[in-house]
Amino acid sequence: MGVSIKIQNLKSKIEMTIDLRSPNFGEQRDWIWRGWPTRYSFLRAASSGDDRPPTILLHGFGLSSGHWRYNMEPLSDRRTVYALDLLGFGGSAKVLTAYSIAFWVEQVYEFWRTFVRRPVVLAGHSIGSLVVVAAAATYPEMVSHAVMVSLPDLELRQESIPRPLRGPVALLERLFASPLLLRPAFYFLRDPARLRPWLQIAYANADRVDDALIDIVAVPTRDRGAAATFVRLFRDLLSPHFCPSIRELLPQVRSPMLLFWGDRDRMVPPQLARPDRFRDYNPDLELHIVENAGHCPHDECPDRFNAALLAWLDRP
Repeated sequence: MGVSIKIQNLKSKIEMTIDLRSPNFGEQRDWIWRGWPTRYSFLRAASSGDDRPPTILLHGFGLSSGHWRYNMEPLSDRRTVYALDLLGFGGSAKVLTAYSIAFWVEQVYEFWRTFVRRPVVLAGHSIGSLVVVAAAATYPEMVSHAVMVSLPDLELRQESIPRPLRGPVALLERLFASPLLLRPAFYFLRDPARLRPWLQIAYANADRVDDALIDIVAVPTRDRGAAATFVRLFRDLLSPHFCPSIRELLPQVRSPMLLFWGDRDRMVPPQLARPDRFRDYNPDLELHIVENAGHCPHDECPDRFNAALLAWLDRP
């Protein structure tokens, strides 16, 4: 039985690798960052001699560079595109370290210094979009354009809880973050049959959660150290030091900014998040609402997303 399971897992990893090396996704490489293997993919610009800024794509929590499966090729028509697996996710190493937005900012910056060394379009989804904002504020020389998809405001989550309930809610969160609960939950939810309905919450159209997306999420959960890393990530996510304040970061960004938001986002509903308020922090931010889309409009409505992004980037 044990041998059978290992063979099945190996087969899944092989199928995943073949899929991600399709012409739509580009080439995959491993890069050693601070001693840890880190996965990235890239597509060279189809048009040679074009001087448009390259693009670096950052995924959201629990995902990987594969989540940009419908975006890399269209974006590479006139610019080189990179997609990076943040440490702890995807094909990158699952390690026990102190995770934070600032930590991933350093990973992105050192990747940029190693491979690009010219201003880039930095685009991120969900937690990846927090990395985008923090990186644009910390290293303005790296970012020519900042693109955020479903930008979470962790302070808003706290503000949405009635003050008398904040203490009890924090206690419940700490209890849930116990390894005694998180590890069994991790092993339970990584099963593809159980994973599908959870992923469908992030999509307005359930049929967009296909088998390929299930593989993108499920295959890395079989990596060595994945369960322990998930527990560490979840606990760090609840730390007040995980992310700087968005209302403090956004005013520091000087590059043009575009924020995408699905009008049917159930994970961070626009009625609660009020994404237009981000323009109060920085009036240069442009908001694009994607109709009939959930938390992942770049994957759910890729044609409309790609067209809107390219039109914005190509403005004089």
